[in-house]
Amino acid sequence: QVQLVESGGGWVQPGGSLRLSCVASGNTFLFSIWTVGWYRQAPGKQRELVATSSTGNKTRYADSVKGRFTISRDNAKNTVYLQMNSLKPEDTAVYYCNKYPNTWGQGTQVTVSP
Repeated sequence: QVQLVESGGGWVQPGGSLRLSCVASGNTFLFSIWTVGWYRQAPGKQRELVATSSTGNKTRYADSVKGRFTISRDNAKNTVYLQMNSLKPEDTAVYYCNKYPNTWGQGTQVTVSP
């Protein structure tokens, strides 16, 4: 079993930055080869992909966050990060950590407003 716990969400003004963290626990022996990612869900909308990280330092981003968000991982700490810069109000959502295919964290709220 694997558990994922996110942290780092909060309120920030437009143009600001936040860094989300996701710590994995449990059976993390193969963490370094997991495909992990961040997804988000805004009120009334479907959950959408934000960024993923897979073996060989491969990353993928939603077009809406390219150039502003960066996904990274520290395999020694079983942790995945999401650095979010130049935040916009439309980035407001609950952000979820994911281990492919269907292990999810509880989510952390990000609110971007004046």
